[in-house]
Amino acid sequence: MIEVSNIHKSFGDAHVLKGISTHFDTGKTNLVIGQSGSGKTVFLKCLLGLFTPEEGSISYDGKIYSELSGDEKRDLRQEMGMVFQGSALFDSMTVAGNVKFPLEMFTKQSVSEMEDRVDVVLKRVNLIDAHQKYPSEISGGMQKRVAIARAIVMNPQYLFCDEPNSGLDPKTAILIDNLIKEITEEYDITTVINTHDMNSVMEIGEKIIFLKDGLKEWEGTKNEIFKTDNEAVTNFVYSSELFKKVRQMYIEERN
Repeated sequence: MIEVSNIHKSFGDAHVLKGISTHFDTGKTNLVIGQSGSGKTVFLKCLLGLFTPEEGSISYDGKIYSELSGDEKRDLRQEMGMVFQGSALFDSMTVAGNVKFPLEMFTKQSVSEMEDRVDVVLKRVNLIDAHQKYPSEISGGMQKRVAIARAIVMNPQYLFCDEPNSGLDPKTAILIDNLIKEITEEYDITTVINTHDMNSVMEIGEKIIFLKDGLKEWEGTKNEIFKTDNEAVTNFVYSSELFKKVRQMYIEERN
């Protein structure tokens, strides 16, 4: 579990995060949504330890990050996996090389141990015969799966995903959503996903927090989001005609 207590983050005169408190449960897919400029990216970077809040605290299974020593912070960061928006694969490395990279950087495993682990995670993301391919030789959806494999290769306790469906077609996006959810449950990981994709919210949103202007405007589940009367949330969620129709169907069923 990750617990966030009243965190504030500013850059000069810009007060970006304004006292956010929430918690993210282990084994659940926790989604952070909001418009551009709402503070989602800064919030995620605070969770990753890349930014330090001026006020408040973030704890990981009871360990308050700001109270840890340098070595303890480094050890904790090695328990974090990250899936970047653009996959962030190394073009000059094969699929296997990309996935093996964290093991080479942060462990003392033998070559055979690393190769065995790479085989395991590539199999888990359904990439059995792609080891020797380069990122330019595989599809965008396959690149995302490689990024997920790299993120879990170190057996992280915490998984962070920044717009994991960016640039994917709807069918592939659903496959990636489901893969992240399955891995979260199988490995009992605390997963936090930044997204603006409402399909992701409705597919895997076990907990959702909505940020607006650096504040936590709302939190709940994918089912509760249909029930809220919070105008900021409804304006964001039902900006598309599809979700307006879904909401109308929900209202009609209630009546």
